Amino acid sequence: MSVAFRKLIAAAVAGVAVIAASAASAEDVKLGFLGGFTGPIETLVPPIHDAAALAVKHVNDQGGILGGQLSMVQADSTCIDATAASNAADRLVNAENVTALVGPLCSGETIAAANSAAIPGNVVIVSPAATSPALSTIEDNDLLFRTTPSDAYSGEVLAKLLKDKGHDNIAVTYVNNDYGKGFAEALQSSFEALGGTVAANEAHEDGKADYRAEIGSLASSGAQMLVILAYVDGSGQTIVRQALESGDFSQFAGGDGMIGDSLVTAIGEGKLDGFIGTKIGRSETPGTGMYAELAKEGGLDPNASFGPQAYDAAFLLALAIEKNGSADREGVSAALREVATAPGETIFPGEWEKAKKLIAEGTDVNYEGASGSHEFDEAGDVPGVIIEMVVEGPGFKEVGQVQ
Repeated sequence: MSVAFRKLIAAAVAGVAVIAASAASAEDVKLGFLGGFTGPIETLVPPIHDAAALAVKHVNDQGGILGGQLSMVQADSTCIDATAASNAADRLVNAENVTALVGPLCSGETIAAANSAAIPGNVVIVSPAATSPALSTIEDNDLLFRTTPSDAYSGEVLAKLLKDKGHDNIAVTYVNNDYGKGFAEALQSSFEALGGTVAANEAHEDGKADYRAEIGSLASSGAQMLVILAYVDGSGQTIVRQALESGDFSQFAGGDGMIGDSLVTAIGEGKLDGFIGTKIGRSETPGTGMYAELAKEGGLDPNASFGPQAYDAAFLLALAIEKNGSADREGVSAALREVATAPGETIFPGEWEKAKKLIAEGTDVNYEGASGSHEFDEAGDVPGVIIEMVVEGPGFKEVGQVQ
């Protein structure tokens, strides 16, 4: 056997070894998605899920993750049933063995899923929509994050918006859970600090067929404006309908849980014109503009409530896992903070191939996302943007960012 031939054989064997080693190190990665596919926000959830799925698609279309593919398995957490949310989280964490979770979306179910399954399982949660201030104080071992601002801020902004529009005396009804309580407390304290009067601030239970007694109590306060902090496909819709039917209220406002065109479809076009609302929005940055184009290309509405935040949650988790170097859960939290925080080479939505190359080279990256920058604070919270919404004709229209 000639020397040249022996060298050729050695090179071939080495090449096979490299390929085999590469194949052995390749890992498929699984994310979980928890959302209320049934329940009081069921019409809001599909666009949120689809935005997260778009991030997964971008990862796989541009080389995959850890040498393998990224997948996302979903479970129905119902929004309002803590037991169902805990069971769904348990399945994803302990049966599906996901590396990390996108969602849940509602605050109470997020707290339940975190405490019952995610935290004990050392699984990072990034919620794109849970807004209760209560999330900021959970003992979470730095595992609970969100890409949406707290209702402590949303309540302050809604209060300012109502005062600026000349409403000085309001009644508030809120769904009796973590989301409703936190939002209502923030709204009342901010509205009163601005010189307004909250004539009534009363809780209600979701899922009832009749809220006429609650509406009558609120109307007896003398307030002309009813603020509803509930869910568009649940108690919020029923309260609006019955308040109109009784003639007790004709002026309404609501938080992000009420912002859905299904409200107008159910009540009737023209009956809710002027309904004032706020929703979590996105800042105007290069990243948000890039996401808008990517969403349109993918057949998605770039302005869907919490859609950009869901894209960011999934993309950030993918970046963190790639940086962590394995599908193991340990280390994902620290890596998440690193890829979301300056300094670092800027990564925008859809730039997975660029990010993957930089991470492989040992270069720090800083993701600037679809909904803005995500510089997580100690509690895993981010600042945010609030958008004014108003009902005109068949649905809600964006007015603009509340300053």
